[in-house]
Amino acid sequence: MMSNATPTACLALADGRIFKGYGFGATGTTTAELCFNTAMTGYQEIMTDPSYAGQVVTFTFPHIGNTGITPEDDEASEPVASGMVVKWDPTEPSNWRSAGELGDWLARHGRIGIGGLDTRRLTRAIREQGAPHVAMAHDPEGKFDIEALVAQARAFPGLVGMDLAKEVTCAQSYRWDEMRWAWPEGYTRRTTPGHKVVAVDFGAKRNILRCLASAGCDVTVLPATATAEEILAHEPAGLFLSNGPGDPAATGEYAVPMIREVMERRPRMPIFGICLGHQLLALSLGAQTQKMGHGHHGANHPVKEHATGKVEITSMNHGFTVNTQTLPAGVEESHVSLFDGSNCGIRMTDRPVWGVQHHPEASPGPQDSFYLFERFVEAMDRAA
Repeated sequence: MMSNATPTACLALADGRIFKGYGFGATGTTTAELCFNTAMTGYQEIMTDPSYAGQVVTFTFPHIGNTGITPEDDEASEPVASGMVVKWDPTEPSNWRSAGELGDWLARHGRIGIGGLDTRRLTRAIREQGAPHVAMAHDPEGKFDIEALVAQARAFPGLVGMDLAKEVTCAQSYRWDEMRWAWPEGYTRRTTPGHKVVAVDFGAKRNILRCLASAGCDVTVLPATATAEEILAHEPAGLFLSNGPGDPAATGEYAVPMIREVMERRPRMPIFGICLGHQLLALSLGAQTQKMGHGHHGANHPVKEHATGKVEITSMNHGFTVNTQTLPAGVEESHVSLFDGSNCGIRMTDRPVWGVQHHPEASPGPQDSFYLFERFVEAMDRAA
């Protein structure tokens, strides 16, 4: 894009700072919380991860869009993140798997993209002051009401106290049997019997469900608002609590009573939570969660497991964290971030109940964290 071209997109922060660039994807305006993601690959998986509901993602890696779009990489049926900010405008895709262009895909789904911004400066602002509220606009004619955009950014309520799981969960229950992608077959179906697992969908990524199926689970997915009665009616051997967006304390208003009732009625049943599911599990056990400054969003986060001393390279996507100081007796920290010492896992000391903050299904290691799914199946083997 030529330096003297008229900007066609604008990003307004609630503190009044303005960033102008060049729009792609949909036109219009959106408001959200702004975060940054340091991953070098996986932009389509990131944009379709339901955990990004209510957020605009700044990609720190400049080459975004170069490999195009392929339906096989969707983590949900459509983009969930509110928009994206990139350093360079997306180029024509160059990849044998590409089935379309990033800009066209965003436009079809009503998502705005902005290129040509100084993403380093923007990332520094997020790191120094926390994730800001923003308004983002794309107008091909380059006409923007800056005061109105700043006012919209300031009016955004923020994610604290916001229950977004209900907005991204499934409408009804369904079975899942697709397994992880493997060369040369691609995605295959599970045909052998497995442990019956109920997965509660607070915004579940498809690859989490694939990992459960590949590890040996016969998966039934239920909506976020499922009751303990509805879950136990399936006679599961294990309960899985998925990732998802928003404030865990808000979603916990209905999820925590469900989890506690399941644990009371089936005290020996293995329970495994990831991301929001991990936070909801912690709340159910009596711990507390809190908002982070800018959160963790990337694919190179080192996490240490206390019991083994093993360090895993993990994928992260969360803006809230479990406060380790509030863990009650009988619950211990199992994993910790080596970046900032924040909690990345908990476990009960006397029951097969645990959760992790990172995303083992995203496989940046690439196989560092798959043992967590195998451990879940092994716990169900022992409980059988």
